[in-house]
Amino acid sequence: MESQTISDIKYEEEYIVNSRGVKLFTCRWSPPADVDPKALIFLCHGYAMECSISMKGCATRLVKAGYEVHGIDCEGHGKSSGLLGLITEFDHLVDDLSEHFTNISEKRENKKRMRILMGESMGGAMVLRLHRKKPDYWDGAILVAPMCKIADEIKPNPLAIKILTSLARVVPTWKLTPTPDIVDIAFRDPQVRKEVKSNPYTYKGRPRLQTGYQLYTVSIDLEKRLEEVSLPFIVLHGEDDKVTDPSVSKTLYESARATDKTFKLYPGMWHSLSYGELPENIDIVFSDIDKWLGSQFSGRSAKLEEQQKFANDHNVVSEQESSK
Repeated sequence: MESQTISDIKYEEEYIVNSRGVKLFTCRWSPPADVDPKALIFLCHGYAMECSISMKGCATRLVKAGYEVHGIDCEGHGKSSGLLGLITEFDHLVDDLSEHFTNISEKRENKKRMRILMGESMGGAMVLRLHRKKPDYWDGAILVAPMCKIADEIKPNPLAIKILTSLARVVPTWKLTPTPDIVDIAFRDPQVRKEVKSNPYTYKGRPRLQTGYQLYTVSIDLEKRLEEVSLPFIVLHGEDDKVTDPSVSKTLYESARATDKTFKLYPGMWHSLSYGELPENIDIVFSDIDKWLGSQFSGRSAKLEEQQKFANDHNVVSEQESSK
């Protein structure tokens, strides 16, 4: 494991091997040793993106707010193994994240810490699938422009989808999915667009056929089952998003059976709220995230105090009864 400390934030990276024998890149950002993290936050990156570079700013903000942050590059993404940009089976990626994040959560020092999932775009879809896989395990979710439905502006017409689906079975790795350049419509800040295009670990070009098919089918599946979301969550979406549909985030908020839920719609903002927006807009987004996390942490503390008080009262009663 390699590590370095910059501005009191400790950064570590390590390669692991999943159950299918695939080598995966993982990383962690943590506060100084004398600071007990408020909670663990697990990052799920977007399609064609990665964690260590693109999500560094997001992780840094969260650590400075008192949280420990973990990331992993999915197979076919970033520094992990696999053909860059290829998603053979979306559920395999979800399984990898579930196994890695659960292993971290179950360490002795983390047993009592809250477990928060955070995902942007495709990462948001992963968060929802992770929740479905273990409905009562995660303590909350931060969903940034989640991929619950691909925006109509970039979705091929029904006939094209039918043809492409058939082709995906024959030439799954071919870059034939007809979509506009995602980078140009996802990242509002011109400087960030340059960074993404020059990042050797991000995928460029049209989506591979099998990847497009997987993302399309997952988004359809999620859109049909929004009411099943039961964990506390905040969903944040730019009103001018041309990649994922903000109206479906609103439907998620309205339909989910969760009782603790928050929806933030930002006028004029684009798709990538945590990385690709103008700096002043990113400040607004993270201010909302920080407030929501704070409410979850204080709510958890109050609940634990209540439980402790109940346990103490119960013990007192038991002792009194046993003395009779």
